[in-house]
Amino acid sequence: MGLSDYFKPVSTWTADQVREFLKEKDPAEYNLIDVRQPPEYQQEHLPGARLIPMSELASTLSELDREKPTIAY
Repeated sequence: MGLSDYFKPVSTWTADQVREFLKEKDPAEYNLIDVRQPPEYQQEHLPGARLIPMSELASTLSELDREKPTIAY
């Protein structure tokens, strides 16, 4: 199973589009992942975001629910 199995192709969303999506959906309905480094995450992150640094993403994909939309930033 590869990286593309967890991400459905979508157009790039603006910050406002993401904010609207997050307001309209229950957090249980999507995967929200922060792919930055731990110090950046600790400094500030979106509520409910899960830290998975880009370098660890491939090895943790099995922990994400493929049936849910995934938002990565």
